[in-house]
Amino acid sequence: MPSSSDAWLRLVHTVSTVESEIARMLTSKHGIGLSEYRALQALAKAPDRELRMQDLATHLQLNQSSISRMVERMERSGLTVRDVCADDKRGVFSVITEKGEARLEEARADYETALSSALKESGLEGMLAAIPAK
Repeated sequence: MPSSSDAWLRLVHTVSTVESEIARMLTSKHGIGLSEYRALQALAKAPDRELRMQDLATHLQLNQSSISRMVERMERSGLTVRDVCADDKRGVFSVITEKGEARLEEARADYETALSSALKESGLEGMLAAIPAK
């Protein structure tokens, strides 16, 4: 019987493979990476279509340096803008733009198709159905 650590390593490898496939598709078809896609998703769902940079970093599990570079790339592409918090001038928000929302919508169907295909191919599809929703 395989050990828990062996099973965990197989799962981590499989998830990495699935994410790599999705990231390649997003980059080639839509010009955004997987983290950018997830950031656009989070921003589109957020109240007022904005999140504090630190909350976006926490959501994406990225450090401050990585989130700053990613948001800067998204700003250069016109997908987001920065806004200063009215209550706390030290607080900075990332705000999705109309162009960012359009890019998210353009990518969504391809993302869902690629995810579904990769999950079926990897055998993870059934396992995910067993995970309880929070």
